[in-house]
Amino acid sequence: MRTVRAEIAYDGARFFGWQRQDGFDSVQAAVEGALAALLDTLVTVHGAGRTDRGVHALRQVAHFHVNTRLDDNRLRHALNAHLVEGVVINRLETCRDDFHARFDARGKRYVYRVVTTRFRPPLMRDYQHWVNLPLDHAAMRDAAERMVGEHDFAAFGNAGSVRRTTVRRVMGVRLLARREYFSVVVQGNGFLYNMVRNMVGTLLDVGRGTRSASEVSAALASGDRDLVGPTAPARGLYLARVLYAEPTFRGPDCGPSGTPGLF
Repeated sequence: MRTVRAEIAYDGARFFGWQRQDGFDSVQAAVEGALAALLDTLVTVHGAGRTDRGVHALRQVAHFHVNTRLDDNRLRHALNAHLVEGVVINRLETCRDDFHARFDARGKRYVYRVVTTRFRPPLMRDYQHWVNLPLDHAAMRDAAERMVGEHDFAAFGNAGSVRRTTVRRVMGVRLLARREYFSVVVQGNGFLYNMVRNMVGTLLDVGRGTRSASEVSAALASGDRDLVGPTAPARGLYLARVLYAEPTFRGPDCGPSGTPGLF
C-alpha cells in the first residue's frame, strides 16, 4: 500500500462540483470510479479543496492510497484510460505516507477570466464571464490592493460552509489585462465559500463606477455584505494551483516516447 498524489484538471461545466454527491456527477466520484474499475477495489480520493459546480481546475491536487504493482507513470496512463471525458490526471507521484492534499496545503491560487468584447462571444460560454461595459482598471487595481493582507473577510464569504474563523491572508490580487479580456489572479492561504467570486464581483462593480474602492476597506472593517458586489458567475473561475511547503510534481513530464510536443 502506498500514498499517491495526483494533479488533476477538469471541466467544471460537466460536473456538479468536486465533492461526491449521490445522484450527481462529481469529479471526486469520477476519479474514484476510475480507480475502482482499474484496481477492482474501493479507493477514497481526498482533494485539496471542494470546487463548486461550474468552477474549473487546471491543477487540483488529490491523494489516495493504492495497492498496485503499477509504477507511477503506468498508473497515471491507466487511470486516464478509465476516466470520463472532462477530467484528466496530468501528473501523479508516490509521496510520503502521511501526505494530505487538503491539510498540508499552504495556499491556493485562483484565476478568474473576464471577456470585454462589445458583443457576446459565440464560443467558450461556459469558460469565461462576459462584460461589455467600460471598466476603470485603475480604480479596480486600487480596490484590489486593499484586499491584500490579513483581514477578516466575513463580508466576502457566503453562508454554506463550517468555518472556525473568517480571517484569511491574501498574498496578492493582480489584474492581467489584454485588449479584449483580462484575468484576476488571487492567491491566499485559504478562502471562504464564494470568497474569490465575491471579490471579483466587487472589483467589477468598482470598474463600472457603481461602487468605490474605499467600500472595500469599509467592508473588511465592518463585515457588511451590503458593501460587497454580487457573486461573479462560477464559469469564469479556475483553480490554478495548490501551494505546498514541500516540492511537488518536480521533473520533466515524460511518457514512454519522451516529452510530447516540438523539440
